Amino acid sequence: MMDKALNTAPGAAMARLRRSLGLLAIAGIAMTVGALAYLARSGPMSPTLVFTVVAGVFVSILLGGGLMALGFFSASTGHDVRAAAATPGPVPVPDSNETDVAAQSR
Repeated sequence: MMDKALNTAPGAAMARLRRSLGLLAIAGIAMTVGALAYLARSGPMSPTLVFTVVAGVFVSILLGGGLMALGFFSASTGHDVRAAAATPGPVPVPDSNETDVAAQSR
């Protein structure tokens, strides 16, 4: 049985992704302006500091939020289901006790 989230039309999911990325860009600009305003209160800023703050804050916001948005996009369009179906099955993870017993038997 298909999950309700998987019934999302690809066009609607892409529109939500674009809207999310646009909002992230606006948030990144607002956070960058806020960081520069905060740093300007403590004294003069060199061009290197301004460039570093702009690149660091804006890129961090866009990268972190963008990856999260892509995760939601992938889940809502069914890409996760297709990727999970392509794998043969769950990989067994050894219990910590099994690992200790194997190490002690050597």
